[in-house]
Amino acid sequence: MSHVGVPRGTARKRRSLALLTTGVLTLPVLAGCSSDDGATGATAPQDVAVAGRSMVAEGGTVNWAVDALPTTLNAFQADADATTTRITGALLPTLFPLDAKGRPQLNPDYLESAKVVESEPRQVVLYRLNQQAVWSDGREIGAPDFVAQWRALSGKDSAFWTARNAGYERIEKIERGADDLEVRVTFAKPYADWRSLFSPLYPKDVTGSPDAFNDGARTTLKATSGPFRLRGVDKATGEVTLVRNPRWWGSPAKLDSLVFRAVATGDRTEALAAGRVDVADVDAAAAHRIAQAAGGKGADGQSLAQGPGAGEGPAAALRAWAVAHGSNAKAAAAARAARKKTRAAADAYAAEQAGLRAYAVRKSLDPAYTQLALNGESGPLADDRVRRAVARALDRQELVDTVLRPLGLPARPLGSHLALAGQPAYKDSSDALGGQDTEVAQALLADAGWTPEGAVKKSDGTKAGSEAGKKDAEKEAGKAAKKDAEKKGTGTAAGKAGSTDGKTGDGADRREPALDDGLYIVGDDDKPGDGDPAGGATHVLAPAPAAAFHSSALLRQAGYLSESGISEDVPSRVTAQDKRPGGAAGAYAPAGTAAPAPAADGRRGPLGKDGKPLTLRFVLPSGPGSEPLRSVGDKISAMLESVGIRTEITKVSDESYFQDHIASGDYDLALYSWPATAYPATDDRPIFAKPVPATDGSLLVEQNYTRVGTDHIDQLFDQAVSELDEDAARDLMKQADARIWAAAGSIPLYQRPQLVAANRKLANVGAFGFATPHYQDIGFKKPQAAGAPANKKK
Repeated sequence: MSHVGVPRGTARKRRSLALLTTGVLTLPVLAGCSSDDGATGATAPQDVAVAGRSMVAEGGTVNWAVDALPTTLNAFQADADATTTRITGALLPTLFPLDAKGRPQLNPDYLESAKVVESEPRQVVLYRLNQQAVWSDGREIGAPDFVAQWRALSGKDSAFWTARNAGYERIEKIERGADDLEVRVTFAKPYADWRSLFSPLYPKDVTGSPDAFNDGARTTLKATSGPFRLRGVDKATGEVTLVRNPRWWGSPAKLDSLVFRAVATGDRTEALAAGRVDVADVDAAAAHRIAQAAGGKGADGQSLAQGPGAGEGPAAALRAWAVAHGSNAKAAAAARAARKKTRAAADAYAAEQAGLRAYAVRKSLDPAYTQLALNGESGPLADDRVRRAVARALDRQELVDTVLRPLGLPARPLGSHLALAGQPAYKDSSDALGGQDTEVAQALLADAGWTPEGAVKKSDGTKAGSEAGKKDAEKEAGKAAKKDAEKKGTGTAAGKAGSTDGKTGDGADRREPALDDGLYIVGDDDKPGDGDPAGGATHVLAPAPAAAFHSSALLRQAGYLSESGISEDVPSRVTAQDKRPGGAAGAYAPAGTAAPAPAADGRRGPLGKDGKPLTLRFVLPSGPGSEPLRSVGDKISAMLESVGIRTEITKVSDESYFQDHIASGDYDLALYSWPATAYPATDDRPIFAKPVPATDGSLLVEQNYTRVGTDHIDQLFDQAVSELDEDAARDLMKQADARIWAAAGSIPLYQRPQLVAANRKLANVGAFGFATPHYQDIGFKKPQAAGAPANKKK
């Protein structure tokens, strides 16, 4: 029987669960924890057509493409998505919007000040509201709105269907201050991320009752408080229309209206060319088309091919003409029809290209990162040595280059799970695990009992991986560990991590969690064997529908998934071995034959244990727009094959990829993304929390879909979220990140690209990166400013 967790909140539709853990295993100092805090990684600035408000014309309408109409306008409900966030950002108060470096900054449109005024015996935050701040119905924003939102989100009243309550459950009371402009919030427990609260802030009419909260705010917002107000949602046309708010006290919106229009990713090139949208997130293919239209060149400096038939050489064209005018009437007719079809396609392509000249592609890095996830619940990856071997086999720089370099974006591997390059909390802690090293990876596998001898089924009753084989494996592991330690100048963390009493093979299957490194590995407890069904592997059902960021719509927005995934009745399976001569992966040699020698191309022969090959199921999306993700997956498979790990790539439909495979745990390896946040102690804890057994025998994973965690990591998150000293809290998060690296359940690869097509006549819109858009400043440039440089980066 599965167990679904209680919702846990985050800034991006995550889940909440009050989970207290005790008993922390000791952990020695990890390699890399003392690295230079100044390492900031690769950053990309915002790419926005910046213009002063005086250079922006009054009036006009901007059509902004979104994946779909929002299912709800209540950002605190489970089915809120990126479109909900985009729309509410223009309609409702955000007290601390993020700047270009992902730092929360006080919003003077709503607050004169906000600060911690007391820390003992209770933390007290005093908000001083802007005296002009009112709702669109004329009522002042005040303490009643704060109180109503707190009560709705505190989790104390189950009648409110909320998917987010982190931080609100720590509030003890909210009171009116010295006057109506002051709101005094007292916390029962210290809360470092208090700036994340009350954003967006809803009027008490929405949060004051369960009916209004659950149903009333799904399709409309009667009162708002932003530069725009909601005119209406038109399901027939797929549009949400916002108009200038006459009661807005800040800088007035330049636009008359802002329309969010549902346009599938596959239809956006056509919509842009036809002028139906002015702003749209696009994938690499659409960005390529826009570059073509502008007469540009590819990232490699070569001229870009132009439309249907552009690749046809003179000789081919001459042959086609000859057939079309030849004596074979049937062949000539078919050739003429084909030429006519090609001409029509070329004409349509040329017309689209003419329309696309009106746009520029703004490029930056998205506030999100792509990771390789290793499911540590059961099977070979339940052993941390195998997970670390996978990580040490990866050339992350090559993977980053595959995605970012062709786009001209900074290409450097990400070094943190909890912050992105440029954020104050960023620190590269990847040395806690170690970089690419084939010898170390092979030694870790040997230490875990996976050897070439183990891949051969024995017929004489002896076990694969004999004592002689074990001694050889131990010797190899010792050499590689020493080599790794000498390279780092530290202990043998990578080489020894996960080892028990030095035994390998069968003993490793029954090993206890290693006390010398304090890493509790989910899936190791009392299991008779790797992935053995008799071991009673717990069934996992992750909280649904957690992680909106991983919905196919948002993956499509990032250019990874197409609008229409390829649904396959039987998932296609392609192994790295299938691409090479010599048989399928997992085939057994005849009894008594020698272990396979390394291949001529340097790849190692198959590894195994007790005649069972080391093969990992790698799940990837199958849609036509997910080629970049599959390209990365193919490279990872080749890298793992070089150390003897076979991968079985399973392609599944885009629609089922996350919920049916990642969240449910039906994978060994997978690629998916997490959003970055300014509040990792709150927002990232569910992602890395140690799974715990539920009362029904299942495993409660919150959002930790790798099923890998430790008590110590949980403790560091708990300490950080209660630490009011910002520097101390950041230090705790950096310590937690180093331990997440060491656990090797998640391997960050790269910050995702952000590609936005924007009308060249528009100002103050583009690839915002971390920053919250200033919707009131977006508009069309005045005629005299049209000739000014518009590609300025901020």
